[in-house]
Amino acid sequence: MTMNGSNKGDNPWKAAALVGALGMDVGICIFIGYWLGSMAGERFGDVKAWTVGGLLVGLAVGLLTAVLIVKKVLEDSDG
Repeated sequence: MTMNGSNKGDNPWKAAALVGALGMDVGICIFIGYWLGSMAGERFGDVKAWTVGGLLVGLAVGLLTAVLIVKKVLEDSDG
């Protein structure tokens, strides 16, 4: 901790990059889930159900990976 009370990890650019990375991560996971769901729907029938299922799985995976990224960043900034 320095004299002005800011921590070495208090970098606004690092925070902005983290927010951008999290948004990209969740967005890409949702897109991949949508794409895989629509492909499965075309192959197995009922395109709407597979697409919605793919979107939900993509969202869940995106949120899980976002949590893991934030956890990793917080662990790195503690040390």
